[in-house]
Amino acid sequence: MKTTRRTFMQSLGVLTIGFALPFPEADELPGSLKKTPQVNAWLEILADGSVRVFTGKIEMGQGIRTAVAQMAAEELDLSIHQVEVVMADTERTPNETYTAGSASIENSAIAVRYAAAMARQKLLELAAQQFQTQVDRLEIKKGVIHYKRQQRRFSEVLQGQQIRDEVRMPVPLKPKHRYEWVGKPIHRGEIEKMVRAETWYVQDLRFPGMLHARIARPPSYESRLQSFNEAALQKQFPGLNKPIVNGSFIGIVGPDEFEVTQAQTWLKNQIRWSEGKPLPAQKTLVTYLKSLPGKTDKVTQRGQVTSNATWKARYVKPYLMHGSIGPSCAVAWYQNKKLQIWTHSQGVYPLREAIHQMLDLPLEQIHVIGVAGSGCYGHNGADDVAAEAALLALAIPETPIRLQWSREDEHAWEPYGSAMVFEVEARLDDQGYIQEWKYDLWSDTHSTRPGGNPENLLPARYLKKDFTPSRKLEVNGGMVRNSEPYYAIANLDITAHRFSGPLRVSALRSLGGYGNVLAIESFMDELAEKARKDPFDFRIMHLKDHRAIEVLKKLQLLIEKEPVRPNEGIGIAFARYKNTAAYCAVAAHVSVVQSSVRVLKLWAVIDAGEVINSDGIKNQTEGGMIQSASWTIKEEVKFDTHQPVSRDWYSYPILRMSEIPEVEVEVINRPEEKPLGAGEAVQGPTAAALANAYYRASGHRVRDFPLLKESYQEQITPND
Repeated sequence: MKTTRRTFMQSLGVLTIGFALPFPEADELPGSLKKTPQVNAWLEILADGSVRVFTGKIEMGQGIRTAVAQMAAEELDLSIHQVEVVMADTERTPNETYTAGSASIENSAIAVRYAAAMARQKLLELAAQQFQTQVDRLEIKKGVIHYKRQQRRFSEVLQGQQIRDEVRMPVPLKPKHRYEWVGKPIHRGEIEKMVRAETWYVQDLRFPGMLHARIARPPSYESRLQSFNEAALQKQFPGLNKPIVNGSFIGIVGPDEFEVTQAQTWLKNQIRWSEGKPLPAQKTLVTYLKSLPGKTDKVTQRGQVTSNATWKARYVKPYLMHGSIGPSCAVAWYQNKKLQIWTHSQGVYPLREAIHQMLDLPLEQIHVIGVAGSGCYGHNGADDVAAEAALLALAIPETPIRLQWSREDEHAWEPYGSAMVFEVEARLDDQGYIQEWKYDLWSDTHSTRPGGNPENLLPARYLKKDFTPSRKLEVNGGMVRNSEPYYAIANLDITAHRFSGPLRVSALRSLGGYGNVLAIESFMDELAEKARKDPFDFRIMHLKDHRAIEVLKKLQLLIEKEPVRPNEGIGIAFARYKNTAAYCAVAAHVSVVQSSVRVLKLWAVIDAGEVINSDGIKNQTEGGMIQSASWTIKEEVKFDTHQPVSRDWYSYPILRMSEIPEVEVEVINRPEEKPLGAGEAVQGPTAAALANAYYRASGHRVRDFPLLKESYQEQITPND
């Protein structure tokens, strides 16, 4: 097939292959098909009968590439090896904004499923016309349509064209009892590339004649450039290109990466910056955050809540960082009036829009290509480094520029997950049922992704042109996620207080769901003890959803014979992510000896509806438990009055390989139900299960996290 997909889509005189399906109009289109209903936006038939699938999502280790391939292969009766998946490219794939919110299966993979099913039906109808027979007498095997002794590849049936019709409901899907790929534990093909250290990550990209770059950073967020001795820099490092200076943005570029990094270090004591706005003393952080002016919104109000609480508590979640193992990186190349950017951003289209506005460069001259990064769920430095590389590429045209952040850049300048404060109180009746629940939370925003807004890009803050962040105080879904308990409580009052805090913040895996579930499920354990109920029984007696009850009962069976020795404890927790996505129950077995906490084992039972790739769900859940354990036990961004001081793995410790516990995950497959987002379901329950286990092992209830905080403050007030 000599015509490229792009020129084919742009041409006006092409043949449109379309057929009327023998079905009436029915439900609305699922997932991302609502926005992009054209079949050929999602797949392309290749000459050999294989299929190229397009998704606007990016692979970050969550396994979406494999799941999409499974669903396309299933509906088109192909081998999974006959499906190529193209991801996150502004000139090739649909605009699906961000890969976020555990929504890739629900939106993108489902769109591919329906587009593939529609394509299959059309291929069969066209082949039936060509063979002069009925559709039900045809058979598809691995990209070939068979009729008696005749056969034709997909591409031969299409005669070199593509299917350009819109998907219209209802679409006949393959019966689930005939599934060959969906529901199976298919391993991710790219793992072998990673293990062999082949070129896979954006950090691995190299181009002929490429220059390396670093950025000279100010000492604090609001510092501005006062003086810079460019001549001294050139004399000290003669191999460098002329530095790129725009306002308070200083880029250092040269052919030798080591010399560029030396220059970045040397400049720390050579550039004069203005003093920035001081940060608050960290020891009074909770009081400070609650005192900030902000906006208050009522999240949920049901029934009547009095002030006669049985039990009260306050929980505190610190600032957390993504701490990507590989610091952010991007390559930008401005040639022939076209800016190409290779990035591990989770939103190539929103990033393109933001860079278009920041650089005042026409949108059609910017091509953003998604490349796997070293692993991040949330908004780390990926967008910032891409924007910085773009600035440098425009200043040095016709030359590829590779900008690699350092560990200090990543730790100190990435947007963190917001600190949060939770105050909760409840009243129990004589049977131990919760009659009233009052919940107040304080938080900064959980998303300042570019979203087409250049002010959310780090370099835009320091350019000559003013892009000062607006930080509008609007309560959003990020901070209130999972703030309403998934329990049957008649009288509820939930209030969110949004502040604009001292540190740069944005989306971190599960957003506000981690902190809210940590607080709610810790408090549920405290209430169970107050009511003299078993933690499982107490939760189940407040649940009406049979799927929620089932994950708890299966978890109970998993841990019922686990031996518990002195100084050890097992804690549990449950949540349904976003109260609409996957159900997850977690148990943690910990040992506490003096100030040492050791996680011995973690269990999880997860119900994410129809399972596409059971191996992928297990991977996500296992990794999520370990990441959450690290957050809950060790992690906290620390800062002084000038800047964050957590700038390496010593000042920001994470769980080491030797500390990784045994993990066990049981997946409940419900093929009759729709797939649910699973990638962020386990973080909150794991945190609360660890806190509850710590209490059972030590007798001490921690409410100010992490568990290994230097000092604890008792924050519970019983109304006895």
